[in-house]
Amino acid sequence: MILLTLSTERVRNTVITNEQGQAIYKTNTPFRLGTRTTTIQKIKPNDNQDHMRDQFDVLGEIEWHTFASSKFRYHGTEVKTKEFIPKKGLWDRKRVFTGPDGRPYRWDLKSRVVVLSRDDKPRTEVARFHRATLGIIGRKRKATLEVSPEVAHMMDTVIVTFIYVEQLRRNKEQASKNAAASA
Repeated sequence: MILLTLSTERVRNTVITNEQGQAIYKTNTPFRLGTRTTTIQKIKPNDNQDHMRDQFDVLGEIEWHTFASSKFRYHGTEVKTKEFIPKKGLWDRKRVFTGPDGRPYRWDLKSRVVVLSRDDKPRTEVARFHRATLGIIGRKRKATLEVSPEVAHMMDTVIVTFIYVEQLRRNKEQASKNAAASA
């Protein structure tokens, strides 16, 4: 498995590093009232040995909407999330999409994590998010995304869709906490 580490569980503002500690993706969502946009950047290969500072290119953006469909801007196109990664299943806990390899994939939004699998028979898990732990029980660890080498060829798509579904899961979790607190 390819192990990616997140600097924070707040996926809209995080740095994602590989196992060697090299930043490979980063996200930024400036605060503003109304529609917010998350910019996802990917490290740019550095050909100049004299210039050791990381440089990033914009990979895509997610424009977040509360009542209308959010939008992906990715690979030069803009698409509504309800078209690219529509809801599936009871309580909208699944999101499905077709990968660049033409295969169907499905993110399951579980109560505490998200899991990506091929959406065919047999359903094969290809990525799983692990939340950070404080180390009270077991060892302390940062938030990580485990990705199967089987989908390494579409890592950009895995990252963009992960940012989207994990933020949806966090929003549902927060709404449940707020509802419980007001009851």
